[in-house]
Amino acid sequence: MDNSLTRRQALQAIGLLAAGAPLSRAIAQGRCMRAFGTPACDTMPIKPLFDPTAWHTVALDSITMRCADYQKEAAFYAALMGWTLRSDDGAQAIMNIGDFGTMIFKSAPELAASNGDTAATAGGGRGGRGGRTPPRAVVSSFAFGIQPWDGKKIDAALRARGLSPVADNRANGYESFHIPDPDGFDLHISNVNGDAHRPPQTGAKLAAPLPFAPTGWKTIWLDHISFSVTNYKQSASFYSNLLGWTPTYDEGSQNELMIGDVGDIIIRGGNPLSPTFGQGGRGGAGGGARQARVDHISFGITPWDTDGVKQALEQRGLRAQIDTSTGDEIHVAAFKSYHTTTPNGYNLQISYVTHDTRLALPNAVRPKPPGI
Repeated sequence: MDNSLTRRQALQAIGLLAAGAPLSRAIAQGRCMRAFGTPACDTMPIKPLFDPTAWHTVALDSITMRCADYQKEAAFYAALMGWTLRSDDGAQAIMNIGDFGTMIFKSAPELAASNGDTAATAGGGRGGRGGRTPPRAVVSSFAFGIQPWDGKKIDAALRARGLSPVADNRANGYESFHIPDPDGFDLHISNVNGDAHRPPQTGAKLAAPLPFAPTGWKTIWLDHISFSVTNYKQSASFYSNLLGWTPTYDEGSQNELMIGDVGDIIIRGGNPLSPTFGQGGRGGAGGGARQARVDHISFGITPWDTDGVKQALEQRGLRAQIDTSTGDEIHVAAFKSYHTTTPNGYNLQISYVTHDTRLALPNAVRPKPPGI
């Protein structure tokens, strides 16, 4: 028997045994990675929720995050991710995510009150009901620009599909609708004339000081939104048929979709074809009320240096939890990223993925039938 180690195996051993090195999350990409093809992980498609609209998603209008301390959150992203402030009216800060979208940080004092106004620790922290620290930052909605746009036709098309659009039109020709998705999550669609396409407020300044020296990184890509839902097949059908998002693979507990040329989203949750769906077992989503949440968001940055990014995070007192999604050592993995924690305890993922390498993650974790 050949007992010699390959370079890949040696690097994996070093990465796993090094003192203080965080473990790669071998099954981070879904519970069916190791049970692909079983009844609980049925990958057969379901009947589409409705006919496709033929709309195309062309822009990330905004992501809205409610924070216990929105000003600290804004300053953190400015220093770490290179985001720039557009405006701050004392209740919310609007920031440019690179040059491709905006983030709205809204004040949510009730989140601080629910947690005794203490920061969450890495990985969720302790304390609070069930031993978990209540969230101090929650993504409450996301907005996407679509084409072609005709407000009256879009309103009619939404109602014909059993949805209940609420118009949200503003100055400068901005038109949009709010729609509840299958779990009631606030989906906002617009004509791409939102904040990302308006001049920033002259002289806008961050209300909180930068928490550390800027990294010099630039955010260049929406790697993925991790979206946990009650019924992942239903939600994937909803978004693909409504907004033209393109599925890449169905793993049995999740489906990764391409949001046009905007970025990607991983829709995770219960499998309606599983024998235990609705019972809380594997493949089930429990028997309670429907719910959806954005667990984390991953952004691609430049410049990327695998060791340099880790060092920059740790020098600033931040965690740098390795996530390759396949368990490979990060230097040889097809997908390279780190998780860290924001001032409000939110799980931020930072990766090397760009528009040109956007399929690195789905190609790396795409399940293969046994024997292949």
